[in-house]
Amino acid sequence: MQKFTVTITREIEADTAEEAALLLYQELARDAAPLRYLVADETKRTRTVTLDRAKADEFAAVDHTADPGNW
Repeated sequence: MQKFTVTITREIEADTAEEAALLLYQELARDAAPLRYLVADETKRTRTVTLDRAKADEFAAVDHTADPGNW
């Protein structure tokens, strides 16, 4: 199985780095998950991935840990 680094970017105005992180946490806890991600593979190649909300919600509703391909 490969490893990826997945990043979301938000520009947030705050007085401190901790406050900015807390504001992002608040946004993620309150609103729907973001649909646009920057994904880097093990070789550090990056690409932008934009998800379809309906397909992402369907995927999130399934327990993928039961898939033998994930073992």
